[in-house]
Amino acid sequence: MAEMRPVALTCGEPAGVGPEIAVKARAILGDSVPLFWLGDPRHLPDGTRYQVIASPAEATAVLPAALPVLPHPFAAPATPGKVTYANARGVVEVIARAVDYVMKGQASAICTAPIAKKVLKDGAGFSHPGHTEFLAYLARVETVVMMLASPLLRVVPATIHIPLAEVPRALTAAGLEEIIRITAAGLTRDFGIAHPRIAVAGLNPHAGEGGAMGQEDARIIAPVIEKLAAEGMAIRGPLPADTMFHPRARAAYDVAVCMYHDQALIPIKTIDFDGGVNVTLGLPFVRTSPDHGTAFDIAGKGIAEPGSLVAALRLAHEMAAARGDVSRRGFHTPGPPVGYLDQDEGAGSDGDD
Repeated sequence: MAEMRPVALTCGEPAGVGPEIAVKARAILGDSVPLFWLGDPRHLPDGTRYQVIASPAEATAVLPAALPVLPHPFAAPATPGKVTYANARGVVEVIARAVDYVMKGQASAICTAPIAKKVLKDGAGFSHPGHTEFLAYLARVETVVMMLASPLLRVVPATIHIPLAEVPRALTAAGLEEIIRITAAGLTRDFGIAHPRIAVAGLNPHAGEGGAMGQEDARIIAPVIEKLAAEGMAIRGPLPADTMFHPRARAAYDVAVCMYHDQALIPIKTIDFDGGVNVTLGLPFVRTSPDHGTAFDIAGKGIAEPGSLVAALRLAHEMAAARGDVSRRGFHTPGPPVGYLDQDEGAGSDGDD
């Protein structure tokens, strides 16, 4: 079998914990996950053992002795914990460059370090809600799905960064069906689960309790589940969310599709805070990221935990191995990312983007 191509690890916000945990993750992983870091070497912690490479193909020969670095020049040095707006454009360019490598087959997957969306908006005119939407834009994909995954639980929120009051209006049968179909396809293609078992949470307490606590469960969610079950999908619901996440319940499904952000993220962050990985399903390439933000308050102090990044890199490597090269067939390679800073789409939050 040919040697696996490396995972492209983007630098993220250089003043955050991204550079520090990249170095720590490399030390933990050794050469078990082929990877290269894409960013400005000046932003790595003092004393980092790294080696500049000219192409992703050179990364494997550098590991595990040093961190392979594919350099991308930024406008300025970085001070941990202190934002430098002049570096915002470089952060965005690194993400676009990583997409170019993976779409051209030079990298097997992308693992993205945390970004600070407001810094990118104010410093570079970045107006996508977050990483996920920008990656979808670069890949020319309309709908993507955010999954949080760990060895103990996988969850998908059907709605993400919107106020709770807007969730009932945002839920539609067509949208929920598309999310479930993308999720099922992703579990088969990227996780090797031939017949994924899907549990769908209700929106309201007790899944509406026959209409006594809301109509959305019976009116929107149940018909979608009935339709997909009739097609042969292993799917159940709507289920009361308060009984879905204990160990015996989790053993009965491969993913829980939840109706809103906290319904999905509270259980996984409670069960496996350090092992959670953000996965984007529906892209023509594998993308993972650690499930935390830039952590400016501890940047540069040497105390940032790399566990989530280690898990994200391992999962990216495993998903790429499961997916092989099939994902790129039928997808065009995007041209230069012209105009990626001027889309009027608002701003997002750090962490699970």
